Amino acid sequence: MKVATVFACAAAAALAGCSSIPTAGPTTAQVLDQAVKQDKRRFDVVEIDPRVVSTLSGQSSSSLRAQFERYGRPRTPTIGIGDTVLVSIWEAGSGGVFGAAATENPSVVVLPATGGGAHSITIPDQVVGPDGGISVPYAGRVPVAGRTPLQVQQSIEHSLADRAIEPQVIVTVTKNVSDAVTVSGELVAGARVPLSVGGDRLLDVIASAGGAKSPLYETFVRLSRDGVTVTIPMDTLVSHPEENIYAWPGDVITLVRAPRTFLVFGATVTNLQVPFDASDLNLAQAVAKAGGLQDARADPEGVFLFRFEPPSVVKALGAPELTTAPDGSSPILYHLNLRDVTGYFLARRFPVEDNDIIYVANAPITQLQKFFTLLGTISGPVLGGVVLTHGTK
Repeated sequence: MKVATVFACAAAAALAGCSSIPTAGPTTAQVLDQAVKQDKRRFDVVEIDPRVVSTLSGQSSSSLRAQFERYGRPRTPTIGIGDTVLVSIWEAGSGGVFGAAATENPSVVVLPATGGGAHSITIPDQVVGPDGGISVPYAGRVPVAGRTPLQVQQSIEHSLADRAIEPQVIVTVTKNVSDAVTVSGELVAGARVPLSVGGDRLLDVIASAGGAKSPLYETFVRLSRDGVTVTIPMDTLVSHPEENIYAWPGDVITLVRAPRTFLVFGATVTNLQVPFDASDLNLAQAVAKAGGLQDARADPEGVFLFRFEPPSVVKALGAPELTTAPDGSSPILYHLNLRDVTGYFLARRFPVEDNDIIYVANAPITQLQKFFTLLGTISGPVLGGVVLTHGTK
């Protein structure tokens, strides 16, 4: 009778402390029950099934091609304000305006005459001024901004036709700042890359600036053009040629290193922050990276993934918009049942995103095991004392 009383007291004490039994988190039932509290929906529960997987896989990610579709190959580069221009002029004979008189002008360089008496001069580099022009002896102020080198040399030849002897002109842009792209970021040496006549694509420009110094799956390309900025993974730019669009004058390309990670809690072998170390990651791979489910603790019916989704995704899923986040996104709790074998196929197709939280619930029997362990801790000394007392009598 005394032993029974002791067990009853111990059980009562243990039951009273059940709410404080150590645990890694709520059970599957507790998680699902907390979606609505005090008649207020706190988050949406979405069961992972083929429709959900197809919906998420079909969501379009950031795309350079889609955003800048109206841009094609850039126009033929022209001379612009701030560019540096070099002008070379040839005359067919020595009696022209660029003969002996030119040698007295310190602003020009006269090359030796050839056997036929022809000679040439080179006008030192000139920066195209705010008025869009450069100065050429005997031709005056020549407008060059917005014109190609060929157009400028034809204009100079026409201006000198009445003074020079069969003038021939070559115009060279020695420093191009108007038709250039700026490449910056912590992963590349900053550079201003001039665009070629045939046009350059983004990867060409990045390569000209020295290329990225981090793994592709950790590198993001941020393109700013005409007040619009789009960021995509470098790996996408490499693996999808249609995203490797033409660079345009004035573009700013920034290379950013942003390692993607997810968090794992609950009944997995390890609870930690896990790096993707890949360009894409699915739910099966993510759970495996955490060591998989613990055989003695995990509830395979209780695999959850927490994520904030934008309104477009929430609408596609058919879930109500809660918009509790500052950016208007809604908290979504994706639920996967791995007791059903088809869940493993779904896990292989379900995409994991940066900053996702994966939680595996404890099996209900785990709490019962902890209860009996606690019961033994409480009743053991008491029972031992009762037995000892009974034995002495």
